[in-house]
Amino acid sequence: MAVDLSFCKSYLVEEIRDEARAEARAEARAESRVEDILLVLEQRGLDVSDDVRSRITGCIDSDLLRCWLARAVTVPKAEEIFEGE
Repeated sequence: MAVDLSFCKSYLVEEIRDEARAEARAEARAESRVEDILLVLEQRGLDVSDDVRSRITGCIDSDLLRCWLARAVTVPKAEEIFEGE
């Protein structure tokens, strides 16, 4: 008995797969930025409170995380990466 698998090659299925892949890449990029922010703050010897850590790890907005990463390089206190939002 032959099984029809043509649905696996349909345009709609490919579009769904592409969207899923793009979403997975975005999530991975956000996770990487979270790790980078925390690393920068910790390497600079700044105290990273549980509140700051929680706010950073809970963020999924890649653009916002990028902004926080840039600020993490220069702020005198970890809490200050959130200023100016």
